[in-house]
Amino acid sequence: MQNEVQIKINEMRLGGIMGIPANAQGIVIFVHGSGSSRHSPRNKFVANRLQENGFATLLFDLLTPIEDLEYMNRFNTDLLSKRLEFVTRWVQRNQYTKNLSIGYFGASTGAAAALVDAAGLKPDIKAVVSRGGRPDLTEDSTLAQVECPVLLIVGGDDDVVIDFNKKAFKKIGSAKKELSIVEGATHLFEEPGKLEEVADLAVEWFKKWLMVDS
Repeated sequence: MQNEVQIKINEMRLGGIMGIPANAQGIVIFVHGSGSSRHSPRNKFVANRLQENGFATLLFDLLTPIEDLEYMNRFNTDLLSKRLEFVTRWVQRNQYTKNLSIGYFGASTGAAAALVDAAGLKPDIKAVVSRGGRPDLTEDSTLAQVECPVLLIVGGDDDVVIDFNKKAFKKIGSAKKELSIVEGATHLFEEPGKLEEVADLAVEWFKKWLMVDS
């Protein structure tokens, strides 16, 4: 089952795409990066791979179209994490997903919001995967409070973001954590076969950790 959904926050509505395979093992909420949306082809590719492996997925717009016109909103970790928290609570109330364990897949600035909520909503969040993320935008004290397993995936040719991730990796607290560098990949993993590697890494991480307490 895959459907367009509308998530209402006060007077706003955020568009989303929810996919729920039969006998779903958990749900992965996608937290998009700067300038992206629920229609991101890269995240949709990963979401489809997760669905093929038994995970429900939710891709949604963190910002309304008007909010997205303000460039700095895309880097407002406080705003993005509050939106993500609201959507997470929506998932926990939804009749089709309320019994599923929850993981986050964050990209770019969305990875920072995912880590903020992983720290703040524990133990509800079971695992986090970051693709080309900016975990460095998360405060050090917050990174230290993350307890769920975290996988940071970075392209091998994405030198600046590798540095950001290495520094943030050291500051993540007691969580199981890995930093995976995909050799020959740039920031968007557009090279042949590289996005497939990202999807495979994400599938294995969520298989290992998302249902750990169930």
